[in-house]
Amino acid sequence: MNSTHEHAGVNQPLAGKKALVVGIANEASIAWGCAQAFKELGAEVAVTFLNEKARPHVEPLARAIDAPLCLPLDVTQPGQMEAVFEQIAARWGQLDIVLHSIAFAPKDDLQGGLLSCSAEGFAKAMDVSCHSFIRMAKLAAPLMTDGGSMFAMSYHGANKVVPNYNVMGPVKAALEAACRYLAFELGHQGIRVHAISPGPLKTRAASGLKDFEALLHDTEQRAPLGELIDIMDVGYACAYMATRYARHISGNTVYIDGGANIMA
Repeated sequence: MNSTHEHAGVNQPLAGKKALVVGIANEASIAWGCAQAFKELGAEVAVTFLNEKARPHVEPLARAIDAPLCLPLDVTQPGQMEAVFEQIAARWGQLDIVLHSIAFAPKDDLQGGLLSCSAEGFAKAMDVSCHSFIRMAKLAAPLMTDGGSMFAMSYHGANKVVPNYNVMGPVKAALEAACRYLAFELGHQGIRVHAISPGPLKTRAASGLKDFEALLHDTEQRAPLGELIDIMDVGYACAYMATRYARHISGNTVYIDGGANIMA
């Protein structure tokens, strides 16, 4: 009996853990890679979908990982985020992992360069891409009675200028700073917070960036490992960071990019 249990613990270090994954749009989403990795390591995973248009793309994925909850969440709609956490509290009574993988900027504000970004567009990008993670952390923390892990998705454009990333550069820089301050404020509860910075991936979100194919090619050429990452690379890294093996790591920006970020 014991040997079987120990074996399961080694292979599934997230066994018994409860995870919420926000930001799955389709099977190419980074959040989908993370949901699969959490499940593979033994966690039970709840997911959200943006709206009715997104539902048919997300529900089959939720079923594939036996998600007990698949809930609507548009962070711009008052009350929706609170409703998600009320259902998690009712279903599980606890939470161990939260992954935030959502970002948005109005197209004109994203593609027009930072100088041309409107105040309204900047505020919208900041609210959806950064402040919603802070709101999520505030709702999740009371459920993390045994400590936990929180993750938000960033990008190298937060720290270095990436042409055409525009307004999302300052917004992701704010998100990375928010992760550090949340790590500080929540550390006494045993809650660890990380910004995750994947290399470029062919996701739906990336399709809004100008000259994205050139960026992919350049990253592949520059990365010391000489290849692009995929969504499971991000998922496994987050899953590791959520396990006891990373229990004293907090407040970092974790690069998953084949080493591209170290190159001048």
